[in-house]
Amino acid sequence: MTIDGLQGLLDELRRRGYRVVGPTIRDQAIVYDDLASIDDLPRGWTDEQDGGRYRLARRDDDALFGYAVGPHSWKKFLHPPVLRLWRAEREGNDVRVVPEPVPDERLAFIGVRSCELHAIAIQDRVFLGGAHVDPHYRARREGVFIVAVNCAVAGGTCFCASMNTGPKAEAGFDLALTETVVEGERVFLVETGSDQGGAVLAELPQREATAADAAEAEAVVARTAASMGRAMRADDVHELLLRNLEHPRWDDVAERCLTCGNCTMVCPTCFCTSVEESSDLTGAETSRSRRWDSCFTMDFSYIHGGSVRASARSRYRQWMTHKLATWVDQFGTSGCVGCGRCITWCPVGIDITEEVRAIRETEPAEGDSHGD
Repeated sequence: MTIDGLQGLLDELRRRGYRVVGPTIRDQAIVYDDLASIDDLPRGWTDEQDGGRYRLARRDDDALFGYAVGPHSWKKFLHPPVLRLWRAEREGNDVRVVPEPVPDERLAFIGVRSCELHAIAIQDRVFLGGAHVDPHYRARREGVFIVAVNCAVAGGTCFCASMNTGPKAEAGFDLALTETVVEGERVFLVETGSDQGGAVLAELPQREATAADAAEAEAVVARTAASMGRAMRADDVHELLLRNLEHPRWDDVAERCLTCGNCTMVCPTCFCTSVEESSDLTGAETSRSRRWDSCFTMDFSYIHGGSVRASARSRYRQWMTHKLATWVDQFGTSGCVGCGRCITWCPVGIDITEEVRAIRETEPAEGDSHGD
């Protein structure tokens, strides 16, 4: 499919009643927002990322998806940062409680990376699995049309290859694109992942892919995997962290950690929230809202008598051990997808892959003791 076909895809999704959302440039970053046309995409731009560093830079070509990931994740659309749950109105001596209606907006996500598909699947298990389903998440999630993009570039903080979450999208999409250049023309190899995706693709200008097209697309993904900026051995991290809860490395990271919560805000899988109530000045109306929260805040673990995790050491340890170890106990999978956002957007550049490596390389021998 050519660039004209990509524009046709956006038009067809809008024709079917979707709000089309994808990558665009705003505030010197690549963020997810409404797309009117392919001109809104970050054509010719890439991102340079390292610990505590993010910069946009010009590419030497006009690639539309030639970047890794920005500060936004698709979580903001499926699990909004602020959500009113209900409001109550006083009418004389009576009080009427009005639940917040579930949304009926249909969203189409353009440019979803493999790590982000895995993140959405993780949040599906959190919000849709088990006996208690989040009705607002379900309403948003059920109507989503997902256009994935296989990564043609690895960010400096990406480590999805070592987490088996990328860079190629394997499942969870309606259509998947691989951006390549064939005989000087920018084209997209398209893979269908659902009947709905096939129906949309049938309405678009396209040609049959050749074996050479498929080989070039595979080469794009292979080059990306080989150029990954970070790696984290994940096969033993659950046991490693849980047997090193008193490792001195936690003190080392606590000296650097600002407990700002940036890592949890940009993480595509973190789901912690707090509940707030507010009322108007007359007392005639009140409401309850759910807001993103973080295990790095003092109030998050506050109970009668104080915070359960009062130190930076305990809060960082809680975040990292939950993300990489006890999340497995809860949901059957790691809570990390290797997107690298927590490394890039940490003001002091704390690197979760380096912290795991440091604990592994300095783990005391069996029988040794170490404390706080």
